[in-house]
Amino acid sequence: MKKLILGLSVAALIGFTGCSGATVQDTETQASQADAEVTLRIAAQPFPLYTPVYVAYEEGFLDEELSAVGADYTWQEFKSGPLVNEAVAAGEADLGFMADLPAIIAKSTGQPIEVISNVAYGEKGLAVLVKPDSDIQSVADLKGKKVAYATGSYAQHLLALLLSNEGLTLDDVESINLGAGDQPAALASGEVDALVIWEQYISQLVSDGQARVLADGTGVKRGNMVTYAVTDYAEKNPDVIKAYIKALDRANEVLSTDPEAAAQLVAEDFSVTPELMKQIIGNFTFSTDLTDDDIAEITKVKDFSLDAGIISSDVDIDSFINKSYLDEVHG
Repeated sequence: MKKLILGLSVAALIGFTGCSGATVQDTETQASQADAEVTLRIAAQPFPLYTPVYVAYEEGFLDEELSAVGADYTWQEFKSGPLVNEAVAAGEADLGFMADLPAIIAKSTGQPIEVISNVAYGEKGLAVLVKPDSDIQSVADLKGKKVAYATGSYAQHLLALLLSNEGLTLDDVESINLGAGDQPAALASGEVDALVIWEQYISQLVSDGQARVLADGTGVKRGNMVTYAVTDYAEKNPDVIKAYIKALDRANEVLSTDPEAAAQLVAEDFSVTPELMKQIIGNFTFSTDLTDDDIAEITKVKDFSLDAGIISSDVDIDSFINKSYLDEVHG
């Protein structure tokens, strides 16, 4: 099973504040890559939101499906969707997976990308956390408080939705731009009053007694994770895109039939125990399908983001979401 490296230019990362940089996994000899007709450069994120991709990675499904169409791949990890956008914008990646909002932001800025599959959704996979002994008892109590989240991530959207339900806006809190990996320490030290963060951090912090859930996405935000590809790359290499989807479909079968084995397989990737990983898996629905509900949710996120000024240019959903590769794979 291959673990490859995507060389990301330093310029693509410098200046992006409040998030961690990329982390590199193992490398392999360049010989096998030279034998491939085409390479798919994957920009990854090591969070359980993307468990199917990691199962496909660890089980070798990506290797097998891509090899079957004469392709190879490289793999580099980033700590947020906005950082994946930076890599794609710099021409250093062909495909990335992320939450709905950062994908929409990328498209709204003119990046030539298209959503080619869903990955997962889960209302409990994103939450507002406070200290267990915090006097903050409701979302309304966040008014005037310091709230940490990664700007441009789907955490920003959940917070905006929750505040809106209380007649508040993001202007009513003191927003602190922090990557997910930096947020737990900020909460523990009292630097911030609350976090808006995703799995695996939610389960870790709650199970360790370091935080409690103030609110999650239940009834508020579906929380779609999607894969997007650079349009020109996808058009030139449709078999590669379909091979990626097939690899995820195989991973989803493992998750469906043997979640315990899947948890054992990827727990280390997310720095959690297999037991905690199995619990986390239960918070998500994993599927590559882009259903009418998924598209409606992504459209809803886009509309809200435009109205709230999170994006300044509208996104044409019809050109943003391309189901043609899914349709060919799934018949």
